[in-house]
Amino acid sequence: MWSLPAFASTGTPGSGLDAAINSAFKPIADVVSWLVFHPVPIGFGASMPFVVLWLIVAALFCTVYFGFINIRGFGQGFRLIRGDYSRPGDAGEVTHFQALATALSGTVGLGNIAGVAIAISIGGPGATFWMIVAGLLGMSSKFAECTLGVRFRRINADGTVSGGPMYYLSQGIAEYRPRLAGLGKVLAVVFALCCIGGSLGAGNMFQVNQTFQQMQLVTGGADGWLAGRGWIFGLVMAALVAGVIIGGLRSIASVTGKLVPLMAALYFACGLFIIATDIGNVVPALQAIVSGAFTPEAGYGGFIGVLIQGFRRAAFSNEAGVGSAAIAHSASRTREPVSEGLVALWEPFIDTVVICTMTALVIVITGMYQMEGVGDGVLLTSMAYASVLSWFPYLLAVSVFLFAFSTMLTWSYYGEKATCYLFGESRMISLGYKFVFCAFVVVGASVNLGVVIDFSDAMILAMSVPNLVGVYLLAPLIRRELRSYMARLRSGEIRNYRRAPEPA
Repeated sequence: MWSLPAFASTGTPGSGLDAAINSAFKPIADVVSWLVFHPVPIGFGASMPFVVLWLIVAALFCTVYFGFINIRGFGQGFRLIRGDYSRPGDAGEVTHFQALATALSGTVGLGNIAGVAIAISIGGPGATFWMIVAGLLGMSSKFAECTLGVRFRRINADGTVSGGPMYYLSQGIAEYRPRLAGLGKVLAVVFALCCIGGSLGAGNMFQVNQTFQQMQLVTGGADGWLAGRGWIFGLVMAALVAGVIIGGLRSIASVTGKLVPLMAALYFACGLFIIATDIGNVVPALQAIVSGAFTPEAGYGGFIGVLIQGFRRAAFSNEAGVGSAAIAHSASRTREPVSEGLVALWEPFIDTVVICTMTALVIVITGMYQMEGVGDGVLLTSMAYASVLSWFPYLLAVSVFLFAFSTMLTWSYYGEKATCYLFGESRMISLGYKFVFCAFVVVGASVNLGVVIDFSDAMILAMSVPNLVGVYLLAPLIRRELRSYMARLRSGEIRNYRRAPEPA
């Protein structure tokens, strides 16, 4: 979803509102960032940020413990997304496809454009291989958390759904690990607080600020008509966001269900065209990716350095293990928790294995990763595509806008649900959060928020700590639910309604 490029300023660093915001957040940001990104030795003189190691170990555990569900559940997940097993009248707010599109809109974004370029520029083509491996493993942890999301969701009186880690950490642990009920409540509160912080920062201000930077670039830069008018852009963006999120999840799902396929199709089509025009270099590029994963050049940090870069960018991109997607998937219309887990495992596949790999192939085929002095990930990707399609920077500006807009819609929902968990389910609480979220859109477009973004990036990744503790504690329950679902699927008890509709 997000990456960590140098944060561009729209104002004068160190003055006014910018200085006040950065000064207020810096002490907290330093502590949270130290905890989340603290290097952990992994041998051979190398270290890995704690959160990356935490996410990868959990993904590996889920893959093995659930019997490689990322592979054997892949086909059934597709049939569910297609609507084959959708039962009319099931509780929930959105279809399997809409839940997937909503969750994907929160992950597909700047991480797919900038994060991949950063990984390759630092770790070489071989980082792509480990990015794919991490994405495949992440499918299993995404399955686990989204299964729990539906299993412990709450259907409200008005038909809306509240679910996600807040509920399975508090209710699930209390039900299945009663002696740890107190721990579950603490974990739920920590998760909710981190989710709110992340939604207002990386899920909001970072998105609108980077979008403004790209729009300013294609409209004349520092001398263009948008220069110095970030607040105007912010007001327009806030109005667009408000127009969608006021309608709730159904409205968000309706928009993201159209935007996500459009975004992916535009970006993917450009990538395919570039690859097709230089088809002769595809095999050498794939060879560079595979060989670079195991025998990398010393300049890229050796085998461990390349592996770390691939795993790190995949973890930042697809959010598998963070728990955010479970909030969206909880609202799916289904009576089978495992079915939504099978739908959700497609997220890391689409986000990392498909879209990130496409970006990587273009960068490697065009050879742009070998250029020196290109430090910004978005710029490197833009240059790689523009080397074949001169007009691509303009399409990139549109893509960045759509990516950011859809990400903001999704994270507004995540933050709203976390807020309602802490302060109660009421229309006033929901509207209050939405108003604050839209106000932060204007702030994000107007000032430099480097420290705030460091803080909110860390807050989002910190969500994985309480979330995965819950996944570990509830793993036996998930496996029991999975075995039951698969047995009933084989016996025909779980019906394919496309083939055999219910009798009238």
